[in-house]
This record gives sequence, C-alpha cells and structure tokens, in this order.
Amino acid sequence: MLWIGGIVGSLVIAIVLVGVFITQSSSTAATDGTVPDFGFTLYQGEDELGAEKLDFASLQGKPIVLNFWTGLCPPCRAEMPGFQLFYDDTKDEVLLIGIDVGQFIGLGNRRDAQNLLQELGVFYPAGFTNDGGVMLDHKVCGMPTIVFITSEGEVVQNSTGPLDEITLKAFTEALLLSNSESTS
Repeated sequence: MLWIGGIVGSLVIAIVLVGVFITQSSSTAATDGTVPDFGFTLYQGEDELGAEKLDFASLQGKPIVLNFWTGLCPPCRAEMPGFQLFYDDTKDEVLLIGIDVGQFIGLGNRRDAQNLLQELGVFYPAGFTNDGGVMLDHKVCGMPTIVFITSEGEVVQNSTGPLDEITLKAFTEALLLSNSESTS
C-alpha cells in the first residue's frame, strides 16, 4: 500500500513541475550552451560571494557546482553533509552553491530550507530564487538536481538525484578537466 502513496506522490510532483514549466518560465534558456542568468538571495555565504542578492552571471570566473534542492526533500537532506565535506575540500577550485526551489514544487518554504541548513550544520553558500524559470532552464525534473558549469558558463553535466561523495568528486574532476580545456 505504501508503494501506491509513492506513485501518487511522484505524480503530484510531476504535475507541479509541469505547471511550473508552463506558467513560471520567466527566463529564457540560452541557445549558445551557456547558463542563463537568474537572480537569487543568499541564506548564507555572503562573506564568500560578496553580497546577499546576486545574479548568477556575477559568479563566473570559477567552475561552479550548482545544487537545486528543497527544505523538505529527503534525498537533498541525505546528500548535504557530503556536500559540506566536498565544499571544505574544493572551495579553492570550485564554487558550490545551493539554490532552494521548494516554493516551486511544494517541498518546503524558506523557513524549512533555513531550518535544514542549520540542523545539518552546513555552511556552504546557499540561497533561494524567485525565478521559477530556472526549473526549465536547468532541466530540474527531480530533487536534487546538480549542474556542473565551467568558469566560462558552459554546462558540462546535469545530474538528477542524490550524489554520493565519490560520484560528486568524479563529476567535479571531469568539470575541472573540461574547464582547463576550454580556457586553454
């Protein structure tokens, strides 16, 4: 009987995501392979990024691991401690930033997201966006979604579902390799 609830829950999330794509796509996906710009507000990480309110385009210059998550997403919760370890090990080479999209899919609000960050003791840069278009632009079709972006703003990998530390490091090594090739 629990599996029926899981199927119904998955269908509800899929319907909500389709609604988000149709009604809230305010930004336009770039056709040149670069990441479309969007605004966001940080919950934490102002010291590292220099401001509370930023545009994604202002982050270019370093490879980026962009993690879309929500405050009430069990897989997001499960991967966050590993993301913190990843951040600790790679913050000089790669920018990790988490963007809460719970408001767009009904999996939490800002308070839920901030509570999760505090409860887990993670402190890498994380915030939220009011631009529902990021869901379509970044092909967010499940939680969490992780996008690997070169310093030039080119997406090299998009992954849906939680990543363990080994896979996260492997994707990041590929990102760094791709980044060094694109800047050579």
